[in-house]
Amino acid sequence: MIRAVFYLDHVALAGFRVAGHAGYADAGQDIVCASVSSAVMLAANLVTEWYHINARVTQQGDRIELQLPGPDYDSNGVIVLRGLHQHLQELSQQFPDCLKIVVSEVS
Repeated sequence: MIRAVFYLDHVALAGFRVAGHAGYADAGQDIVCASVSSAVMLAANLVTEWYHINARVTQQGDRIELQLPGPDYDSNGVIVLRGLHQHLQELSQQFPDCLKIVVSEVS
């Protein structure tokens, strides 16, 4: 199962961590993994390359994490994260056994 954790700082999404494998199909044939990977990479590239936000992005194995610089979060970055969250929510409704979405308060 893919687990996507979105970090919420008061009312703004401040980052995410996505890790795991969907297990929907064999490697190279898994449409859920491909959909999630594509959406996550698009979001990370929009934040860093298009909007030039100095976000912290780390990738290790099947895990990618992005943290917007705070405490005053760039509105474009927040919008991208909201779009990713919405997109993954819709995927998780279609494939509930493959993708879990969690929103966690930043402490």
